[in-house]
Amino acid sequence: MNGVHDMGGMQDFGPVAPEPGEPWFHAAWERRAFALTLAMGATGAWNLDQARSARESLPPAQYLASTYYEIWLAGLLVLMRDRGLVSAAEIAAGRMQEPPRPLRRRLDAGSVAAALARGASTQRTIAGSPRFAPGDDVQTINAHPPAHTRLPRYCRGKPGTIVGLHGAHVYPDVNAQGREEAPQWLYTVRFAARDLWGPHTSADAVHVDCFEPYLEAR
Repeated sequence: MNGVHDMGGMQDFGPVAPEPGEPWFHAAWERRAFALTLAMGATGAWNLDQARSARESLPPAQYLASTYYEIWLAGLLVLMRDRGLVSAAEIAAGRMQEPPRPLRRRLDAGSVAAALARGASTQRTIAGSPRFAPGDDVQTINAHPPAHTRLPRYCRGKPGTIVGLHGAHVYPDVNAQGREEAPQWLYTVRFAARDLWGPHTSADAVHVDCFEPYLEAR
């Protein structure tokens, strides 16, 4: 998906300026938005990659005009609306108007700390061996899929070198469509910055985690 969210390496957005001593949340509503997203994600009504896709699919003007947690909240509303968990009328009114639908599971308040500490690994066991190994020269595919992908736009169709192998993990491009996990081998690829942005870049190299279907031998 060539959405506005994929702005890595693009000009005219200004530098990334970290805030010294930045707090986890800048306002009470941000903490609540995070809690709502966590609680609803734990119901199993969607997976992590579907949640990412919902945020990426927001209209460009809305995405660019929104803060981080405004984007999270907007994506959550899309996920809930598309699954019939909330209606457009309820979103507009800000209150429940229909009986709640049953969900597969829920995250109780007493289980939050343990759930956050435990996390959920995306690593899986698959048959066969990885196609590439550290030191191999590769090139990313030049693909522009209409749906979610974890291959950044700025490194598509570019040469690189494998520098790490991280086992097999859930493949986001398929998982975001809700069909299956389809695990794939995951590599770290080193790209020379000049191959990404030309001779005027001040950077030396960029390392990107790439799934095997993104790569071709070079």
